[in-house]
Amino acid sequence: MLPDCAREYIHSKEMSSQTSSLISYCYDLLAFFMYLKEASHYYDKYEVCDFRLDDLENISSEDIYEYMRYLKFNIGEVNHENENRAIARKMAPLRGMYRFHLKNEHIKRDPTAQVDLPKYKKDKNIIRMNNYEVLSVLESVRNAEFQTMSEHQKVYALKTKQRDFAILTLMLGTGIRVSECRGLDLDDIDFIVNSLTIVRKGGGQDLIYFGAPVAEALKDYVEGEREAIRPVEGHEKALFYSMQGRRISVDAIEKLVKKYAMIAIPTKKITPHKLRSTYGTALYRETGDIRLVADVLGHENVNTTIDYYAAIEDNHKRSAADAVDFNKNEDNSSNGS
Repeated sequence: MLPDCAREYIHSKEMSSQTSSLISYCYDLLAFFMYLKEASHYYDKYEVCDFRLDDLENISSEDIYEYMRYLKFNIGEVNHENENRAIARKMAPLRGMYRFHLKNEHIKRDPTAQVDLPKYKKDKNIIRMNNYEVLSVLESVRNAEFQTMSEHQKVYALKTKQRDFAILTLMLGTGIRVSECRGLDLDDIDFIVNSLTIVRKGGGQDLIYFGAPVAEALKDYVEGEREAIRPVEGHEKALFYSMQGRRISVDAIEKLVKKYAMIAIPTKKITPHKLRSTYGTALYRETGDIRLVADVLGHENVNTTIDYYAAIEDNHKRSAADAVDFNKNEDNSSNGS
């Protein structure tokens, strides 16, 4: 069991993180507290659940560096994923926990703030869909009755056709995260100006806008299938429902994305995040404005966007290859003299 200081942080992430991510955070934080028990005589009598906020404040940046060294070199009997990428990932929830308690004034210092994370090369091979593949995925929803599904699957798909089409169109047309899609209420949509109020990954609200195809798909669902839903008590405000009348889950959205993508483009492993990548790529290619992409996708730091879309940035830079012709400039110069 995690200590209260860690559980409080995990609870703060429940509305903005997927279940799989929360489980990973728990394991990573558990590994840290287990390390403290093993590495320090002061904590060797502790149970993991005994750690308190005072203990977090007593840990120094040197202790954090020693923990990273422990992860890097498999010190002790436990084997770790010791690549720099894995260490940086394991440090993320630890730094998040400290920032959470510092922000809420539960502690006065954050030893992780003075620690440099290990460098690693980011993967630039982003899986995304081209226009033809996007249209194929959407068409697979429209033609659910003709797809290679079992009869039971076809009956279910026909009952959720408008919902599934609206979800896919919305995610492809705005780049919102799966958790942001799942958390939408009906009142969050403004069809007058075609906007959505969403809760971002960090818990803050944001306003984004959508185009006519998204508006049409949402209206068809809201005025069609959603009208027939009898929501379970406490779920009345939800935009997207399960067949049981509950707010749709993150897992359900992930499954429907994978189901239709497997029908349309079986050679690519498409997830909700790949829909987000597809939108971000298309937006950057249309506008060439990386800051706009960062703003719309909700990246707190534009460097995240620059790193993620570095491959596209490289393509953009290629346009400079033939843009400057000094011979031509010299001709123009001589003509003007």
